[in-house]
This record gives sequence, structure tokens and C-alpha cells, in this order.
Amino acid sequence: MSSITALKGFDPDVTVVAFRPEPPQPLFRELPPAGRYPVSMLGPTLSAAAAAIHDIVQAPIEICAQSVLAAATLAAQAHADVVLPHGAARPLSCFFLTIAASGERKSSADGLALRAVREREKALRQEADAAMGSFLNAHTAWEATRKKATQQKGTQGAIKVALDALGPEPEALLTPILTVAEPTLEGLIKLLAVGQPSVGVFAAEGGQFLGSHGMTQENKLRTATGYSALWDGDAVKRVRVGDGVTVLPGRRVSMHLMAQPEVSAVFLSDRLLADQGLLSRFLITSPPSAMGTRLWRELALPSQLKLASYSARLTHMLQSPTPLAQGKCNELAPRALPLSVDARALWIEYVNDVERRLQSDGDYRSIAGLANKLGEHAARLAAVLTLVDDLKAQQITDETLAAGIALAEYYAAEALRLHMSGAVDPKLADAEKLRLWCLKQPARQVSVRDISRRGPNSIRVTAKARELVQILLDHGWLTLLDDGSKREVYRVHGHDL
Repeated sequence: MSSITALKGFDPDVTVVAFRPEPPQPLFRELPPAGRYPVSMLGPTLSAAAAAIHDIVQAPIEICAQSVLAAATLAAQAHADVVLPHGAARPLSCFFLTIAASGERKSSADGLALRAVREREKALRQEADAAMGSFLNAHTAWEATRKKATQQKGTQGAIKVALDALGPEPEALLTPILTVAEPTLEGLIKLLAVGQPSVGVFAAEGGQFLGSHGMTQENKLRTATGYSALWDGDAVKRVRVGDGVTVLPGRRVSMHLMAQPEVSAVFLSDRLLADQGLLSRFLITSPPSAMGTRLWRELALPSQLKLASYSARLTHMLQSPTPLAQGKCNELAPRALPLSVDARALWIEYVNDVERRLQSDGDYRSIAGLANKLGEHAARLAAVLTLVDDLKAQQITDETLAAGIALAEYYAAEALRLHMSGAVDPKLADAEKLRLWCLKQPARQVSVRDISRRGPNSIRVTAKARELVQILLDHGWLTLLDDGSKREVYRVHGHDL
């Protein structure tokens, strides 16, 4: 792999040919052009907010739309469950993944989209601080009275009467947190036990979550299973020697991770996560870069007003009382939100079409995991849009379900696009891990023995290391060195890229 440069010497009739090595080639093929995000399908409030954030931040419109939809999902998920035509009630919770390089202004877009959530968290903290003194006094008085009742002289029956009169222990104040960035599954479960019943995992630097302790090789399956169960709306059940038995029904968790392409490629190509089903629960966008087009302009007043209107709407949803199980302070009992008669017919038509496209020669066969959930994704999205428009809505109309289907189809097209680029090829993802590890080696050279002993954990097998080295050789990231020994030693390229 080289190019030829003709150099003129002193003799004009003599041409000297020099070879200049070509730069290493990317491991992943360039993504085919993306389809346009159906922003108008988000409804008047969310589409206006996405356009406003796009105008203010100048991040790709897909990032802005994804951020407002994820924030709206967090605000809506506590209020209702969508009822599918077969009768099952499903949560409105959605998991979103936004893939974009550093510098695409992901954090800025997400910050504006979550402004109402941050303000609500601040209000909850202030309420908790104000109530803390009263709670501590009540709890101290309860403990003192209980101690006195148990120490009094008398029969067991008399002591029981005194304790019954005392009543239950004062309930602790709920932890005033609505979003977390990189929790372990255990940490998230503990938060759901003592905190708000509806929370979101929102990480503008999603690599922190995807590379966290919970996603290490030994913890990955447990984490994936736990989050899949939360997406399904299952009660959290945990048995631990120290903590005993914990059962937490009526909890809702949504998620929005924003991560760089390299990190996302490793995540999306993980065979264990695909087989377990976690990946099929994510709705992904990978927009083209906006860098080079973001020239300075003054903030437009209409955009600021649209953003303020959107934030006010989310604030209303977040402040509105949520349906709770009787006698519980943080166990949700969301009301049922069914499809209208026309919406039901449209949903059935859509899932039948998806099923036909799952045939062996169908275009959805390569994304079968996601495709099998597209009907449910569409219904969840439609339910979120319904509640954003009217928090007291009694059913989902066919028009809103059509919007949910359009959004689901966009996410399916994105999944197909990523699959076609090779970004979900496990071998290429492992080769990318090895490439990044090689670039960190100070000597700028590595051997198969080095890789087998000190390389990434998932690659420390000699046969696999040789296979991945060959991929890097083919793409120009490594070249074989002849150091006079029998060792397989390779020069690492790409430090200057």
C-alpha cells in the first residue's frame, strides 16, 4: 500500500521513483448517508424545542431531537403505561443512544433539553432540606416513645397496645434525585429503594457508563439483565446476605447515553449484549457532523420562547402528582393508556409488515432483535407524545401512533445503517480495542506475546490476538519488524493521525 512520487534529479531525463506509505485505513467503513430525523413527528411542543435547541446550540438536529424526546420520556413515564392490542400494559420508558464525536455539542444540547428536570431536582432538594428538621424531630420522638413502651412494666399484650398506638415509624424523606450519569446496577437499585420511583440514566459522556464497573466482563451480563428487566417494567427483586430481600415494584427507568463512535462501536458489537437483548431496547441515532457550519449568530428570541414553552410543559409534567400504590410513597401504579380503535388497527398492520420484513430475505433480518420490538417501541413513543400533548389523555389516537411508527422506522433505518457499515462487527470492534491499546504503547511496537499477556482482557488469547493483528496489518495500523529474533514484533502506526 503505497503511492509513487516522481522526483527530478540533476539529469532531466532521469526520473527517481520514491515510495510514500499510505496512511492506515479506518477499520469501519464510512457510514452511508443518514435519513433525515422525522422532527415534525415529535408533535408541536417537542419539535419546536428540538428546532430551538438546534438554532441556539447548532448541534445536529438529530442530537437535539433525541435529547428532547429522552427528557420528555423521563417526564411522562411515571404517569401511565401503554396497553398493547394483546392486552399487556407496558412502561413508557425508552433507552436512547446518541453517537457523535467530541465537539458536536452533545452536552450543550442535552443541558438545554434537561433544564426543566434540573430545576425540578433543585426544587426537590429544597423541599427535602426544609422538611429534614421536622422529620428528624418526629423520628427522634417516635424512637423515644417506642423505647419507653418496650421498657414499661406490664404484660406482653399491654406493650403491644402501646406500640400499636404509637403507629409506624415515620417514613424517611425520598432522595431528591431524578437523573444519574454512571450508576452501577446495585447503586441504581438502592436509589430506587429510597428515592423517586421514576428516574433516568442520562450521560452526556456515555463512555463513562459504557466503560464503568458495571459493564466489565464479569459484571456485564448482570447489568444487562437488570436494565432489560427495568425496561420491561418488571419488579426489582434482589436477595443479598447483608441487605436481605428487596422487592421494588412500580419503578420506572429511562436512559439516554451520548457516546463517541469508537466507544459505541464496541458496545453495539458486543455479542453477549445482543444475545441477552439489551441492544434491541436501544433507539440509536448517529448523525452527520455539523462542524464547519456553525458560524456565529445572535440568539433568536423566537427560539428562546419555544424553549421556554417546552421547559414549562415538562415542569408541569414533573410537578403533577403521579399515581401511587395505596399506602406507598414511592411505588408507582401508572394508569392504563390504551390505543383507540383506529390506532389498534394501524398497530396490527404495522407489526404484520415488520414480521414480513423479517423473512430470510427481508431487509429487517439483519436487525431482528430490534425489529421484533419495533411495534412496542412505536407504541411507547406514541404514548410519550400523547402525554406531552395532554397529560390526562384517555387513549392514543391513530395520528399519534403513526408518528410513533415514523420514529420507530427512523431508528430501524439507523440500526440498518450501522450494521451495513460494519460498526456492529464483533471482530472489528475487538480490532479497534487492540488498535487503541497499541497506540498507547510507549515503544511504538508490540508483539503477539505482549498482547497475549498485557493486552485488553477480551483479547488475551494467542490465536485471537494473531487474528486481530492480521486485521490491523491489512488496514496498515501495524507492519512486521525483522529484529533478528523469532518473535512476532510489529511497528505501530497512526500516532500522528
